[in-house]
Amino acid sequence: MSPPVDSIVPSEKLPSEVDVVVIGGGIIGVSTALFLARKGLTVLVCEKGRVGGEQSSRNWGWCRAMGRDFREIPLILESLRIWRGLGDMVGHDLGYRQCGILYMCETKAEMDAYGPWLEHSERYQIGSRLISPAQVQELIPGFARKIEGALYTASDGRAEPSRAAPGIARAVQALGGAVVTDCAVRTIERSGGRVSGVVTERGTVRCRAAVLAGGAWSRLFAGNLGIDLPQLRVRSSVLRTTPVEGGPETSVYGDFAFRRRMDGGYSVAHGGVSISELTPEHFTLFGAFLPAAWKERKSLRLSFGKPFFEALRTPKRWRSDEVTPFERTRVLDPAPSPRVLDEAMGRFRASHPAFANAEVAESWAGMIDVTPDAVPVISEIDTTPGFFIATGFSGHGFGIGPGAGKLMADLVAGDDPVVDPAPFRFNRFRDGSKIVLDAGF
Repeated sequence: MSPPVDSIVPSEKLPSEVDVVVIGGGIIGVSTALFLARKGLTVLVCEKGRVGGEQSSRNWGWCRAMGRDFREIPLILESLRIWRGLGDMVGHDLGYRQCGILYMCETKAEMDAYGPWLEHSERYQIGSRLISPAQVQELIPGFARKIEGALYTASDGRAEPSRAAPGIARAVQALGGAVVTDCAVRTIERSGGRVSGVVTERGTVRCRAAVLAGGAWSRLFAGNLGIDLPQLRVRSSVLRTTPVEGGPETSVYGDFAFRRRMDGGYSVAHGGVSISELTPEHFTLFGAFLPAAWKERKSLRLSFGKPFFEALRTPKRWRSDEVTPFERTRVLDPAPSPRVLDEAMGRFRASHPAFANAEVAESWAGMIDVTPDAVPVISEIDTTPGFFIATGFSGHGFGIGPGAGKLMADLVAGDDPVVDPAPFRFNRFRDGSKIVLDAGF
């Protein structure tokens, strides 16, 4: 089941020409469009289903610097800076609150394991620190889990996934941009080797640049253009509770995770389990993803079943006049795992007296787009000038989305980038660079 998502009034008319077409109406796509529009460029967002309908509304709603891969830290710090003023920028409360995030540690070994991250925190003045059980009680009076301590970052926050992408999309429209829904982009057109337009199911739009921000669909779209984007999907299950009185504001992560919602309830997930449903792509990309799979072996559960055969039947190539997989699946809506969520909800209820009688209001799942090094691609594709990709955020996309959108807008416009884009270049997967897995979490 899909979680509730704010609706937008889509633009009625598909423009015949714009400066930039953004393919995908998730948090990355609409943030890119927002900052392009603020630069004075004409922009069109094409969303195959509804704005924020997939992982952008299905994530935990965390906006955190704590635990990021060192390559992402400058970008998440910029993103947090944007989040603090984003509601005012777009004229809509997106639910951003600086609530602090706490990572539970049940053993001293877990406390010690955060040492490398604390070095990053000190370098970038993030303010993460190890705290005692007594200090945890000061933050969350009545917290009932027996722990050795916690890693805590007061400057981290949360926002509402159901509000964020639609609110930003409305701001794009207010700046003169077009946002169309139920309109899949089928392919791009080239002239002299450069992007000259996109072909949608409703017709062709001329443009000088196109940005693919397709989340879990990006590999499929890129593959039809002859671009081998190493990307897989991981299914994550989440639930929301009915409103809870007297619950904590601080978000918590451990073998379960929670954060307070604007509606008074909580979003709850299993902190230690993600499900990777095997497809033929897993075998194609086995070598590239093996180091990451080994690192996450304790939390990653492999599943074989219906998705494998669905992937076999999904076309990998199509013409611009053919119906595409994006039109056949307007919203990717995988089923949540009852077993995983039952475990999470049991731990949630036992963790604090206020949660004891909390009821499940709704549950859902989403597909996280992952890369071999768990670092996104935010890059122009040098073999196709004018074609850019922003994808593979590996579960970090919601919090880092506004900053990623600003960086991508800088790259498209040819402006000085807000942060160094080198760590996010697409060619790191093709130029012989070693895949580096950071101590981030």
